[in-house]
Amino acid sequence: MAYDALLWLSFGGPEGPDDVLPFLENVTRGRGVPPERLAEVAEHYRHFGGVSPINRLNREAIAAVEKELAAQGRTLPVYFGNRNWHPMVEDTLARMAADGVRRALVFPTSAYGGYSACRQYDEDIARARAAVGPDAPELTKLRQFFDHPLFVGAFADAVRAARAELDGVEVGGVEVGGAELGGAEPRTVFVAHSVPEAADRAAGPPAEGGRRYSRQVAEAARLVAAEVGITDFDVVWQSRSGPPSVPWLEPDVVDHLDTLHAGGVPAVVVCPIGFVSDHLEVVWDLDNEAAERAGELGMGFARAATPNGDPRFAELVVELVREHVAGAEPRKLSALPAAGCTVNGAPCAPDCCLPSRPR
Repeated sequence: MAYDALLWLSFGGPEGPDDVLPFLENVTRGRGVPPERLAEVAEHYRHFGGVSPINRLNREAIAAVEKELAAQGRTLPVYFGNRNWHPMVEDTLARMAADGVRRALVFPTSAYGGYSACRQYDEDIARARAAVGPDAPELTKLRQFFDHPLFVGAFADAVRAARAELDGVEVGGVEVGGAELGGAEPRTVFVAHSVPEAADRAAGPPAEGGRRYSRQVAEAARLVAAEVGITDFDVVWQSRSGPPSVPWLEPDVVDHLDTLHAGGVPAVVVCPIGFVSDHLEVVWDLDNEAAERAGELGMGFARAATPNGDPRFAELVVELVREHVAGAEPRKLSALPAAGCTVNGAPCAPDCCLPSRPR
């Protein structure tokens, strides 16, 4: 089938101090988040001058994809739209329609299933098409890619690089690295964004039994660990924001550091397996809060990079495009479902990943 364009669909982030509160209000609209919680999160953004890295990193990734498309002889313009901040996807889709785009592929910047990771992007597509009206292009969303070999390979090399940062570091009189020579290996901790337990139970078609999100995250972590040659690792969560009365996926990464320290672990490598780029939540929750807690505990700490700066990430996106435009065989490293490929915002299946809003 012929396609006229690729729409890069992301979360969005503020690009200046005046953007912060309007952006957070967009993110939390309809969720009943109290003003004091918004003010608390706003301070995280102001710590970085009111700028999230995500829009810049998306633009850099788009440029890399355009270069890769050209290298493969494919003429496919790439448009950029966001859910929560400019460029808003509704505006981008209107521009696409004005440019004569009639059928486009959509790359959502999430590797996983679940409501926030997949179905909410379907809602974005449906909302944007409704806003544009009858001239809106037909939009086909690309599939989930948590177990794609290029995704796994990029994270595996990032974990190796983070482990190398700790080699030879002495922590509490113990040298990290070189276990075969008596040193202590750092513990590898994979981290993804927490979601309400109810949302994870609803992730995937009901007949599948739910928990598609947490199962895919665990599988991605297993695949990366296997490629690095790690047998002992943990999967934990970050960035919960709901009221204490609502159960979320646990343990939290900072709490887990306390547990590891109590067990005598001298150092950790933290891998943000749930993110394709450095959201504000990565640089705040991991590079600040988790790193500071590790320092307080006297633990060595290194954080693996997210993959969208890796050339393989652009190759991955173009390979997903080729599945549609050239019939390329999908590459997967696991038997877990990799769904998400739907048209015009339809869900993968009836009642798939029904919304669970509290955050």
